[in-house]
Amino acid sequence: QVTLVESGGGLVQAGGSLRLSCAASGRTRSNYDIGWFRQAPGKEREFVARISWLTSSISYADYADSVKGRFAISRDNAKNTLYLQMNSLKPEDTAVYYCAARRGTGSVQPGEYDYWGQGTQVTVSS
Repeated sequence: QVTLVESGGGLVQAGGSLRLSCAASGRTRSNYDIGWFRQAPGKEREFVARISWLTSSISYADYADSVKGRFAISRDNAKNTLYLQMNSLKPEDTAVYYCAARRGTGSVQPGEYDYWGQGTQVTVSS
């Protein structure tokens, strides 16, 4: 069982930055994906970024093209916490952001993820 608790959302002007956090109750294991998705009103949930843990010490990050170069995903294993640093924010980044995890690696489809946080609202004004 894994519990994910998100924080860090808020209101920011275009060009600004936010850092989202996701505290996980479980410990990092090999062959797991953990990452971020977002959903705007009336839109489908979409992939943002993920980390794939191939072993206990080797991992890789993956990003959606829309956020590549602006967002950075990272982790703190000692705190069991996942972060999303969001820079150069745009109005089109406005959405509810969710952290999620799954057993196995390589998926960017929301339906393949097993555990979800409650979501945190990010609003970017122009």
